[in-house]
Amino acid sequence: MLAGLADVTGAALRGFFSLLRRVRHPRPIHPHGLVLTGRATWIRGAAPSGIDWIDDEREEPVEVTARLSRGIGLPAGLADVLGLAVRFHTVEGGHADVLLATTGIGFPSRFLLAPRRTPTRAIFGSLLPYRSPQGPVMICARGVPSRTLPADLRSLRRSLEQQPWRVRIYHAAPTGKWHPFAELVLRPAAEQDSAALRFDPVGHPLPGSTTYPWVRRVRDPSYRAAQGGTSR
Repeated sequence: MLAGLADVTGAALRGFFSLLRRVRHPRPIHPHGLVLTGRATWIRGAAPSGIDWIDDEREEPVEVTARLSRGIGLPAGLADVLGLAVRFHTVEGGHADVLLATTGIGFPSRFLLAPRRTPTRAIFGSLLPYRSPQGPVMICARGVPSRTLPADLRSLRRSLEQQPWRVRIYHAAPTGKWHPFAELVLRPAAEQDSAALRFDPVGHPLPGSTTYPWVRRVRDPSYRAAQGGTSR
């Protein structure tokens, strides 16, 4: 039953994004973004998640590339679903991609999109769980400390050039308490936003995690349709 529902949901999302991509190419969603660069530092003694990549305490910071974007591309004065894509670069030359969008933080609001006008006090959640040997794992991020940030991307760039954005990353069971495990320090990157920058959590998952079959059935068709065979 769950597989059937996932197939129906995935097909509906694929149709919607395929149609949207015809009129908004190459990015039907999250059309404009701010590219960020920085480092992720793991928090020592963090609660275990069951995913090796999260639980391995790294001695050195990890280089990251990120992109903050507005989902539909509405004017800055209006609330929109904000997206935060983060690429964690590994010492082996590979990387892991994480896609987050503004959601609630409790249960069940962590499974629901929540339009926001600005990243200020926003919660960015994974919406769908990762699979670990210990069970499903959700991920979320939020700025720390709470800081007033502009909604307009140009103004946001200027603000982050003056003071970087500190973002804490958390994990939790689907109905459980959030546990911090890493902190990002992000600044505007030298490179400008372009369609060539793509994040693919399916092709570049978190090491030590897998995906539930029903999650793939829901997510993959829409990702592929939205990106025309690539990802955000």
